[in-house]
Amino acid sequence: MQVYLKEGEVLITKKEVDHVALLSRLELTEEEKEIYTKQLDAILEYFRSLQRLDTENVPPTAHVLPLQNVFREDWVGQHMSREDALANCPDREGSYFRVPKIV
Repeated sequence: MQVYLKEGEVLITKKEVDHVALLSRLELTEEEKEIYTKQLDAILEYFRSLQRLDTENVPPTAHVLPLQNVFREDWVGQHMSREDALANCPDREGSYFRVPKIV
């Protein structure tokens, strides 16, 4: 879905900034609401200028570089023994690391 902003259309109002602040549980002063309204309006105005660009022959991309799978191939190699892995463990229970409970 594409949304096109019309010339001269009010992009964002102070009431909408107030609503977003309420949803975000932010307590904004009137001065901050005024500042954010201007800043968000500038951002949306920039998007308006981007809508004027001709992107007809530009393919959609998910990344700026033509990367494919950049992961290395998995392979089985030598591993550390259980005792070596637990050698510097500050607290253990049997052959397991023991860590504090986090709730």
